Amino acid sequence: MVVLNKIYTKTGDAGTTALASGERRPKHDLRIEAYGTVDETNAVVGQARLVTASAHPELDAVLGRIQNDLFDLGADLATPETEEPPAYPPLRITESQVSAIEAEIDRLNADLEPLRSFVLPGGSPAAAHLHLARTVSRRAERVMTALAAEETVNPSSIVYVNRLSDFFFVAARWVNDKGAQDVLWVPGKNR
Repeated sequence: MVVLNKIYTKTGDAGTTALASGERRPKHDLRIEAYGTVDETNAVVGQARLVTASAHPELDAVLGRIQNDLFDLGADLATPETEEPPAYPPLRITESQVSAIEAEIDRLNADLEPLRSFVLPGGSPAAAHLHLARTVSRRAERVMTALAAEETVNPSSIVYVNRLSDFFFVAARWVNDKGAQDVLWVPGKNR
């Protein structure tokens, strides 16, 4: 259980922060950037829930589960793999979490017509928020893959964040009256 009695510790005042292992790294380290961007994704999902909860309670429940998974993902990224056995098993994103999000994508996508053009973010407030979540999760994925080029990263975590952005795209279309309110890109429209 996590107990936070004091919010400021002053331990990061010199520009470093601690990983779950206690190892200190610069705050601009790719691992810190990765789980920081996952945290940002989680905050954007919280904003999306504010505009989806009343109209789409079933989607809100999924978004709540995703927020919990995003904390798991942050813990996964904050705990690098080490050669020494850890004192406790680290929390890692699992294939079952990937499968669960794939099932949600398939469920929502079943209600949508195939796309004939790219979709511009918008259409409804809920869709706009979900598109923002999509773009922030894509940024998290880019940082995570950059980190994976330098250090070991749980492969399931990268698959999860890739599916997550797909989920947000499909969910944005779904809340847009199952795609009827989508704003489609018209190439060269304003030339």
